[in-house]
Order: sequence, then structure tokens, then C-alpha cells
Amino acid sequence: MSEAEGEAAPAEEQQDQVSCSSSGPEDSQPAARTEATAERAAGDTAARSQHLAVSGETTPEHFRLKKYFVLRPGTLNQAIKDVEALVDKEVDGSIHSIWLMAEVDHWNNEKERLVMITDSSLLVFKYDFVMFNCEQIQRIPLNFVDRIAHGTFSFPKRSLLQREGEGVRIFWDRLREPSFASRWNPFATDYPFITFTYHPVRNISDTFAALSDIQNFREQLKDAAQKVHAMKPVPGKANGVLVLNQPIHIEAYVGLMSFLGNQNKLGYSFARGNIGF
Repeated sequence: MSEAEGEAAPAEEQQDQVSCSSSGPEDSQPAARTEATAERAAGDTAARSQHLAVSGETTPEHFRLKKYFVLRPGTLNQAIKDVEALVDKEVDGSIHSIWLMAEVDHWNNEKERLVMITDSSLLVFKYDFVMFNCEQIQRIPLNFVDRIAHGTFSFPKRSLLQREGEGVRIFWDRLREPSFASRWNPFATDYPFITFTYHPVRNISDTFAALSDIQNFREQLKDAAQKVHAMKPVPGKANGVLVLNQPIHIEAYVGLMSFLGNQNKLGYSFARGNIGF
């Protein structure tokens, strides 16, 4: 998968100059060319007007998306180089693919993540796209992955929260359930699963759409995990990966913290006024 990033430059406006001369029999061919040129100019003007109308409708959303630091020229390429350098070849093996995702935790908080599938591991990187620094690495052995669920998000009946779109959840210990204390601790990290959804910039270009394609990510993860299960089975665990199409349930009710955090994109490297976090 290639990781490239670019912006389409606006096309230069073409200007047709029409010169006037005295009429006569010898001027019939230039007059025909002048008329055709005028028609093309009118067509170009209409096309530009239509383009401006469309651009005017999409400008506010595109302007907002540009606040994500991951879209700054060269930022994503540098981030990928940095996380690739952190891969332990002896433990993880070769790199298969790299993805740009949003992690959704058990309290519905969104967090920007770079995700990597290797020969033996699923690596999740908390990367600061402002300071170009990897702050945290989570390594999940693929031979421990036993379930992959995908579907729309759901909440308890009395929950005040809601989330649109689809997600994918990876489980690696089906025998262990989160404790009561972990469920009510917004900072708990001992959950035996992790949940991803699309990154907000996925619609900015085909490149970012491919990097945030959770369906393709799910398929590649399943195939990689199946291979590791066959090569390195874990004693006492059932081999293979079970893929389930079911709602991704988030057991959160009020979620004021997640509401404020998600609305202000606190989990992303995002420009906020004159200060970037």
C-alpha cells in the first residue's frame, strides 16, 4: 500500500485574445475561428462558474479538515517512517500494511492512531503529528486474536450517547471480561479488545480513503492472524479467527467527557486557533 499525500493545484485560466480587423472576403475564415473561440470561451466561463459554485459549497468542510495536522505536506510520510523504525523485526517480522484510524475507547472517546499489520503482530501507535513523536505503542500478538467483530455502533437503551457509522473490534482474550472497576474507569487500559472506526479525513482524497478503509483492514487482519494461528498456535486456545457481523456495543451512558472531547477533536492532532495540540 502506498502512502502518498498531495493537493490538486487549481488549473490556470486560459485567456483567448480576439483581434478585430476590417471585414472582407478574405476575413471569412478568421471570423469563423473567432466565433468558435467565443463559443469555447463561453463554455469555459460556464464551467468555471459551476466549479466555483461547487467549491463554495464544500469550502467550509474542506477548510475544517485542513486543521488536521496529518494533512500537512510531508507529515504522514514522516510519521510512517518514524513508526516503521520502531518495528522489532525479531518479534514482529515484516510489515504488511499501515493504516490511519480512529480508536474508540469504552467511554466513546475518539483517539487518532496509526495501525500496522506485520507478520506476527498488530501494532497500534499513538503518534503526535505536531511534534513528530510516537508517544505509545501497543503490541497485540496475532496468534492471540480470536474474534473480529464489525458493524454499526450501539449503546445501552438509557444512554444519552450516539455514534453514526461502522466500526471494527478486535478481541484477543475471549475468556476474560472487563472488571467492574475498569468499566467505570475512563482511563482503563486492561480491556481485552480494541475498537477502530474511520478517520475523519478519509474523504479528503483516495489516498486517505484507502488508509482508513476498515473493511480492507479487517480482511487483511483476518488473513494475517489465520496464518500466525497455523504457524504458532497458543496452547489452550482455539486456533483460528471468528469473524462476526454484529453491532459494536459501547457500554457508556452519559459520556459528557467524550462528548466535549469528540466535538473539539481532543484526541487528534488538530489546529485550534493559534495553538495546536
